[in-house]
Amino acid sequence: MRFIFKTSYAQDISLAKHGGHVFWYSLLGVALIAAPWVLPEYWLAQLTFVLIYGIVGLGLMLLAGFTGQFSIGHAAFLGTGAYTQAVLANMGMPFPLALVAAAALSAAVGVVVGLPALRVKGIYLGIATLAFGFIVEEVFARWESVTGGNSGLHVKSPTLFGTELGSSENFYLVCLIVAVLCTLAILNLLRSPTGRAFVAIRDSEISAQSMGIHLARYKTLSFAISAALAGLGGALYAHKLSFISPDQFNILQSIDLLLLVVIGGLGSVHGAFLGAIFLIAMPQLIALGKDWLPPVIGQAPGLQGLVYGLVLIAFVLFEPLGLYGRWLKIRTWLQLFPFYRRGLFKRQKSFTKSDRLR
Repeated sequence: MRFIFKTSYAQDISLAKHGGHVFWYSLLGVALIAAPWVLPEYWLAQLTFVLIYGIVGLGLMLLAGFTGQFSIGHAAFLGTGAYTQAVLANMGMPFPLALVAAAALSAAVGVVVGLPALRVKGIYLGIATLAFGFIVEEVFARWESVTGGNSGLHVKSPTLFGTELGSSENFYLVCLIVAVLCTLAILNLLRSPTGRAFVAIRDSEISAQSMGIHLARYKTLSFAISAALAGLGGALYAHKLSFISPDQFNILQSIDLLLLVVIGGLGSVHGAFLGAIFLIAMPQLIALGKDWLPPVIGQAPGLQGLVYGLVLIAFVLFEPLGLYGRWLKIRTWLQLFPFYRRGLFKRQKSFTKSDRLR
């Protein structure tokens, strides 16, 4: 009896629900660790950007996907972390301390934004965060003594215990470690009472409040954690580019981040990284596709924005759960094959539509 209890308890606290999870995630971990010795430098750089955007996506996923608070100014938190890291690194602060300071300052800014935003929700919250993004971008451009203004700011190469981390391989491993730690932290947070309170607020604020959940406290906490992860990603982003300027953290960057979580799949940790892969891979695919299009279309300005808009509309209409939702359906089909019924996903989609209209 004691053995059965211990086994059941171990399964309850384990992140891997069965042996298949252990096998596939172990295989993924081995592949990611081996990437610096297998991939060319260009593809390794792209994979590094996927990890950085995945970290930022985790924060926005927590805010939008699990708490139901949309932000259209998340590039401001990304920029706050990037500029904090750049300034502190250029002053000679050790890399880990600068990283923590960037996350902490971004979290503080998130609290400042979260408190006034408590009285608004929905589209009005989006407008408030959009205005905040414009304000922060203007601060980056005008505070020339610190940020360098529109001329930008160079970032020193990171070092840790005398080891140079500026090489593509070393910095990739740093980003991989940070991404794994952030993912584990978010997964455990979502299983805690705090994470369950976030989900309750997303589902129904009135019901959550009736159960004794303090809405202001948990909304502000969600903003702070989301901003801290965005600042952490911004710090790594600054070191990866070695140069930052205000136009890198404008409204277009915020829309890209929102697109990341919607395309990846709202309400799923996997969706943050799937959306990051989409965000990094899509410009490359568009650049390749230009050669096959007529010059009038292929060379037209704004083609990338048009493609992004069409993809977003297609996902909202036909796959609201994003790339991760599509993978779940494919997995279900494989599990049920050959006993799959044709109307299974149609009923699921009709339920999603009716649920969205309530």
